[in-house]
Amino acid sequence: MSREPRSTDAEPSTLWGRIACLWAVAFAGLHFYWAVGGDVGLSISAGPLATERPLWFVVAGLWGVGALCLLGALLAWLLARPGLRGVPALLARWLGWTVSALLLVRGIGIEVLLLTDTTHLDTSVSEEQRTWTLALWNPWFVAGGLAFGLAALRSRRHTCVLLRPTAAGSTAAARTTDPQVSNRRHKGCRCCAGCE
Repeated sequence: MSREPRSTDAEPSTLWGRIACLWAVAFAGLHFYWAVGGDVGLSISAGPLATERPLWFVVAGLWGVGALCLLGALLAWLLARPGLRGVPALLARWLGWTVSALLLVRGIGIEVLLLTDTTHLDTSVSEEQRTWTLALWNPWFVAGGLAFGLAALRSRRHTCVLLRPTAAGSTAAARTTDPQVSNRRHKGCRCCAGCE
């Protein structure tokens, strides 16, 4: 069986991990900017906390979230690595799905709450905060959730069983986890339906 030459472009399995990594680094950078005193965009995001800046908010809400975003970037980088196998790969995918779910619930949940006004937030959330949250922040969280979800989905590696001809003329099963093989259906493949 001859191998096709590998492409120099990013494979789809690594592309979403790279996008998720960039998303997390950008969000971390924004939180670190706010933590060191930057205020552009913070007042429309955090409301009164932006002007008061209590210590707990700066430590947990800005530095802490920035650090979590950097951990998210590391996770996304791991999801983009094609050679990750075994328990580390399973753990990275599980964490990727968890991060994806949290970001999607945050983005979609807050969007629904603000659009339906089920919690009557009129007194605690300014009109400017509501507008920017609906137009920028919630879609940003949804984009991150989709990027992490697709990175976790595309990082999935499974073992493909191919029937290869032997020297004696019969066929023998051979296992491979080569992304070039496991991402397409091959003649003689007897693995899951995801082998495409």
